[in-house]
Amino acid sequence: MRQLQGPLWWLVSLYAAAIAAAHLYMGGFGFMEPLEMRSFHIGTLLPLTFVMFPARPGRSPADRPSVPDLVLAAVSVLPSFYVFADINLIYARMEFVDDLTPVQYGLGVIAIVLLLESIRRSVAPALAWMVVASLVYMYFGHLLPGVLNTKPFPVERIVEASYIVPIVGGIYGPLTGIVATTIAVFILFGSFVQGSGTGRLFNNLGAAAAGRYAGGPAKVAVITSGLFGTMSGSSVSNVVTTGSITIPLMKNLGYAPAVAGGIEAAASVGGALMPPVMGAAAFVMAEITTIPYSDIIVAAAIGAVLYYFAIFVSVHFEAKRLGLAAMEAKDIPGWRVVLADAHLVVPIAVLVVLMMQRWSGNFAAFCATVSMFAISLLKPTTRMNLRALVDTLAQAGFTMAVLAAAIAGAGVITSALTVTGLVVAFGGIIKGLAGGSLALLCFLIMFTVLMMGMGIPTTPSYIIVAAIGAPLMLEMGVPLLNTHLFIFYFAVLADATPPVAVAAYAAAAIAGASPMITGLHAVRFAIAGFVVGFAFVYDPAIMLTGSLGQIVLSTALLTAALTAIGSFYGGYLRDTLPVWLRFLVGLAGVAGAFVHVLPDWLRLVLPLAALALAWVLVPPRRVARA
Repeated sequence: MRQLQGPLWWLVSLYAAAIAAAHLYMGGFGFMEPLEMRSFHIGTLLPLTFVMFPARPGRSPADRPSVPDLVLAAVSVLPSFYVFADINLIYARMEFVDDLTPVQYGLGVIAIVLLLESIRRSVAPALAWMVVASLVYMYFGHLLPGVLNTKPFPVERIVEASYIVPIVGGIYGPLTGIVATTIAVFILFGSFVQGSGTGRLFNNLGAAAAGRYAGGPAKVAVITSGLFGTMSGSSVSNVVTTGSITIPLMKNLGYAPAVAGGIEAAASVGGALMPPVMGAAAFVMAEITTIPYSDIIVAAAIGAVLYYFAIFVSVHFEAKRLGLAAMEAKDIPGWRVVLADAHLVVPIAVLVVLMMQRWSGNFAAFCATVSMFAISLLKPTTRMNLRALVDTLAQAGFTMAVLAAAIAGAGVITSALTVTGLVVAFGGIIKGLAGGSLALLCFLIMFTVLMMGMGIPTTPSYIIVAAIGAPLMLEMGVPLLNTHLFIFYFAVLADATPPVAVAAYAAAAIAGASPMITGLHAVRFAIAGFVVGFAFVYDPAIMLTGSLGQIVLSTALLTAALTAIGSFYGGYLRDTLPVWLRFLVGLAGVAGAFVHVLPDWLRLVLPLAALALAWVLVPPRRVARA
C-alpha cells in the first residue's frame, strides 16, 4: 500500500475517514435501502484501491497515485452511481429476460474490468484470475463435455449476471450487502481497538501472565495474538502488529527464526477462530445460515480455547526441551502497568453483552466502537487526538476497500457458479469421489478449502467452498452449523498452510526465515485447528450440544489428545523423551484426535495412558548442586 505524505495524505485520509464514519453512523441509526447501500459501499470504496495500491509495485509511484490511477478511480464510481441513482429501474427489470440497455451494458463491462484490476492490485492476483475463469467458463461452458457442460451464455448475459442481478449475486449481491452493513462496522471496531492502545494492553497482559515462564516470548505471542486477533479478524495484520514485537524476542531467547515465525503465524491465524468477533467470514456464515451470531460464537468457544491450549502446550514443551529461559525481568510489565489500560476492556464487554442479548451485529459493533472512543478519552495515555482519530477511521476505510473488492469478486464467482449450475457439477464430482464415505467427503472438502485458500482471502474462500461443499455434508446428515464451522475452520487455517500461506509468509519476513519452512512450523503449531475442524463433525458436543457428560467427555478426550500431540512435537513431557516413546505418545494422540470409529472412552484412555507411561518412564533429571 502506498505511503502518502503531507496534504495528499490528509486529503485521501479524510475521504476514507468520512466514508468509514458514514458506515459507522448507519450501523447505529439505520442503513439505506439494500441496493442503495451496496452501490454506495462499492462506489465510494473501490476508488481507494486505485489511489492506495500501485499498479506495479516498484515501478508505479510509491508515495502518490499516478494520473492513470486517478482516472481509474474516477471512472470506477460510474457503475455504482448508476445503480444508486436508479434502483427502481433495476428492481423492475426481469433478470435474464429483459435485455440490457446500451448504458447498462457499457457500465457493466466497465464495472467488471475495473473490479478485476482492483482485485489484482489490492487483494490477490489469484482471486482476479478466478473471477476471469468463472467468466470464461460462462462463455465456453457449453462446449465442455459431461457434468461441466452448461447452456450457452452470450456476453450480454455474462455482464448481466456479474453486474445487476442483486438477488442472485454479482457485484451488488447479498455478499456485498453483508460487508456493507455488519462487517464494515466490525472493521471499524477493530481499527479503534488498535488505535486506542488496546493492543498495548493485550501485549502487556500477555507478558505479565506468561513472560516469567520457560519460553516466555512465545507464550506471550500466543496470548497476545489470540486477544488481538479476535478483535482484528485479519491474520496478516495480527502477525504484523504482534509479531513485530514477539518474533524478535523469541529469536533472542533461542528459538530458530522459522520456529518463531511459525508460532506467531499459528497464533495469529487463530484470532479469527476466537469469539467474540471471529473475522468477516463468521458474519457471512451467520447471514448464509440465518443462525444468530450469538449462537455461532457460543458453539465455537470450546474449539477456540482448545486451539490456543494446544499451541500453548506445544510451545511449552518446545521451550523446555531446548532449555529456553523466561523473558528478562526488565521486559515484563508489572500488573500496575497492565491495569493502567484496564478501562479499555469495557467496550469489549459492551460488544459481548449486546451480542449475547442478540442485538444486531452492526448495532453491537456501533455501540462498542463509540464506547471505545469515549473510554479512550479517560486517560492521557490512551486519548486519541485529531490525527489519531482521522488515521484510525482512515485505516478502517482502507481495510473496508480491500474487503469490498474481494467480496465483490466472490459475488461474481458465486453468481457464475449458480447460473451455470457449476455448483451442482462440482458437488457431483466430490460426491462421486467420496463414494458415500463421510470421512472421505470431509477430507475432500478440507483439501478443496485449503487449496482455494492458497491464493484468495479467508472470506471468499469460505463463501465459494460453502456453496459447493455444504449441501453435500448436509445431505450426509451433518447439521447446518457443524458443516459451516468445519468449512470456516479450514478457510482460516489456509493462511498458515503451505505452499502459499500468507500469514506464515508475513511472519517469515519479520523473522528472516524461509517462508516454506516457517509455513511447515505454522502447521505444526496449528494442528489443533485440524483436530477441532473434524471434531465439529464427529464430536459435536464441543459445540455445547448434548448432555453435560458428553460435553465434558469430548472436551477431555480432545484435550488429552492435543497434549499428547504437543508432547510428540516437542519431544518432551517431564524431560526429553526417547524416540520410541515420543512416537508412541504421538500415535496415541493422533488416535484420540482422529480415529472416530473408536468409542469415546477409548479415545480418552489411549492418550492418557501414553502420557502416564511417559511420565513414569522419563522422570525429570536432577541438577547436581555445585
